[in-house]
Amino acid sequence: MSFDTDVLISGAGAAGLILAIDLARRGVSFQLIEQNAQPFSGSRGKGIQPRTMEIFEDLGVVDRMAAAGGPYPPLCQYRPDGTHKMSLLTEADVFPTAAEPYAAPLMLPQFATEAVMRERLSELGHHLHFGTRLTGFEQDAHGVTARIEQKGGEQVVRARFLIGTDGGCSFVRHALAIDFPGEALGVRAIVADVRLEGLDRSAWHRFQLASPATQVMICPLAGTDLFQIQAPVALDGEIDLSPAGLTAFIGDRTGRGDIIVRSVSWSSVYAMSARLADRYRVGRVFIAGDAAHVHPPTGGQGLNTSVQDAYNLGWKLASVLAGAPEALLDSYEAERRPIASNMLRLSTRLLGEVKQGTMRRDREARQLDLGYRGSSLNVHGSAGGKVQAGDRAPDAPCRGQAGQRTRLFTVFQGFHWTLLGYQPHDRPSAIAGVRIVTVGAGHELVDEDGDIAEAYGIEPGQWVLVRPDGYIAGIFPSDGLEPQLSRYFAHVLPSRPTVTFGGA
Repeated sequence: MSFDTDVLISGAGAAGLILAIDLARRGVSFQLIEQNAQPFSGSRGKGIQPRTMEIFEDLGVVDRMAAAGGPYPPLCQYRPDGTHKMSLLTEADVFPTAAEPYAAPLMLPQFATEAVMRERLSELGHHLHFGTRLTGFEQDAHGVTARIEQKGGEQVVRARFLIGTDGGCSFVRHALAIDFPGEALGVRAIVADVRLEGLDRSAWHRFQLASPATQVMICPLAGTDLFQIQAPVALDGEIDLSPAGLTAFIGDRTGRGDIIVRSVSWSSVYAMSARLADRYRVGRVFIAGDAAHVHPPTGGQGLNTSVQDAYNLGWKLASVLAGAPEALLDSYEAERRPIASNMLRLSTRLLGEVKQGTMRRDREARQLDLGYRGSSLNVHGSAGGKVQAGDRAPDAPCRGQAGQRTRLFTVFQGFHWTLLGYQPHDRPSAIAGVRIVTVGAGHELVDEDGDIAEAYGIEPGQWVLVRPDGYIAGIFPSDGLEPQLSRYFAHVLPSRPTVTFGGA
């Protein structure tokens, strides 16, 4: 049977772009289409959480993201009596550690984040198709037949899989008749990217002269000369988002006449809701990102959750397309939907705090503790300890046997599995798709300062299996390693290897 491409991705926001980048580096054929004629130009999802920064490092874009953005400024809260109070949005004692190299969120407007992603996709030899709309599709046991429309007319594309990353109003989700239950949160708001005068760029300015419903927040956008205006507004009625209209709005909310909006580069009025799709998959069609879940903007969770959806799905699609059992794809919804549910709860809780003027982003918002402890992909009977199967694999500085400094994240980087042995007496023979690395005297890596042992809590002779997306699949001793890994890899690797020890 003939296919035009392995994967058709409909929607080129953050989720679609990350999925495309991950598939591109794995050599999977795909088409990425976007119905809008131009890239998204707003700042909307401007918070990049530490776990997402780790993903960006693996995909080769973290330094570019950091260079394009910057840290969150302190919050300056203005009181009705004219005084103000300075505070931090996150805990004051958040610093990088050996195990967590990215501690605080990065501020980066969404248009800049997606621009870096598109640049990375181009480096990998691919581009996306703007002004191209998915108009329909049918699927069978082997693939999906999709109809796409662009300026030159309609085209039929035959793909093995279709992924809908096409936003909260997802055509793909509607076509699959997937329910999208949730609730309207009773909040309508404006967001606008503007150039203004009258405020400095050293703080995120929050004015509340009366009730929380009258507040306005004006944040300098890192890496730009723009400010982002956010404010709740009445549930109905027209809002003037012109420079003059926003100047008057700010004056009314702040009591100040010296804050002047000079230009507006992007603006939106929207009603907040929290919704979660009942299913993430129907046959050979999947949904991800905002197509699967929509969040209020509080806490900076939406874009980050979307990126991690794509990062979870990409390696599984590539494995199945290379010959791994299709049942592997069942783990996508099973792992990602509970995470989205938790993030909806967090975002909604933080929205309640914003309404009371007391929001503070704690460790939960940074997404470093999210994991898949209940996943079917965890090795049965895996040892517990400081970290467990399903947890994020920590980073740790170490030294290569040749003397160079390195890190576990450097060892993990790429699209392979990693089998990490701590002071083992022997090692398995080579396994296709698995990087085998041992730690200790006479091995590849030296745990010079004990950071690996500290982060993982492992003992000599133990092995840690790390998935391609940086989560721990299992921790186990050398005894019985061969049959256990052989059984496990039969479910996740195309090669279905028989694991044997071939000497250290």
